[in-house]
Amino acid sequence: MIVLRGLNDLPETLRGGALAIGNFDGVHLGHARLVERLVAMARRVEGAAVVFTFDPPPARILRPEAAPEPLIWLERKAEVLADLGVDAVLVYATDADLLAMDAQEFFARVVRQRLNARAMVEGPNFFFGHNRTGTVEVLRQYCGDAGILFEVAQPVEIGGQIVSSSRIRNLILTGRVDAARAMLGRAYRIRGTVVRGAARGATLGYPTANLEQIDTLVPAEGIYAARALAHGTWYPTAVSLGPNPTFDEGRLKVEAYLVGYQGSLYAERIEVDFLARLRDIRRFASVDALLAQMANDVARTVEVAAG
Repeated sequence: MIVLRGLNDLPETLRGGALAIGNFDGVHLGHARLVERLVAMARRVEGAAVVFTFDPPPARILRPEAAPEPLIWLERKAEVLADLGVDAVLVYATDADLLAMDAQEFFARVVRQRLNARAMVEGPNFFFGHNRTGTVEVLRQYCGDAGILFEVAQPVEIGGQIVSSSRIRNLILTGRVDAARAMLGRAYRIRGTVVRGAARGATLGYPTANLEQIDTLVPAEGIYAARALAHGTWYPTAVSLGPNPTFDEGRLKVEAYLVGYQGSLYAERIEVDFLARLRDIRRFASVDALLAQMANDVARTVEVAAG
């Protein structure tokens, strides 16, 4: 897998292949189907399967107040795309020049001049160019005129619903990480840096890693069964998202208890896969009642992570 920022010094091996353009937020099952067709088209034209994406997504510049939190960070996106068979990810730093290009100019400068694409694959809701005036049908016409093979990847449906980044985002925001997992094709993952907290978990026998600097969407408040990657090893992990009302703490926190982990994680960057939501955050009448519930949460977490 090759990851390049920008289009300067583009290797000749990445020109003349099959191209897909988009944010690929989450890299869900719909994206996987598109990439499957992209790889097939690349073989047909005997070239590379190339994904062209943006950092940041254009919406973060055009509508920062309304731009959604991402479902995946850039390096993870490239990793998942590589697993699906993509040969290269080209990351374009979104700027005023890009945003000002109309559809025809973007096609001429990027698709033809820079990448010399011989095939393209997009989803049915693809838009490009200034003010999103370029539609799939416009792209089909441009490709036809230029002699570029073009295909629209059909969407994936689960339970009668089309898999999309917005639908997955809504599932995560309501804590339905199991349903989000079904649409992603894998568990929803975040990453964060471990910072020092009140150390109350350690005094209770459940030392937790307090996560901050999380750069993707955080699920709804609640207690979750998860697994966490620390120092190259995955651990069953009980995660609390929200305040701690039993101790009158109202600040929202992300606390992860890695079952079986020994040692300090301070300042480490760890990744967490959400597997299932176990229950709501609630106040307990006593510390003993809280400890009993925590023991139950951990036992369920180990069971879920093993399954």
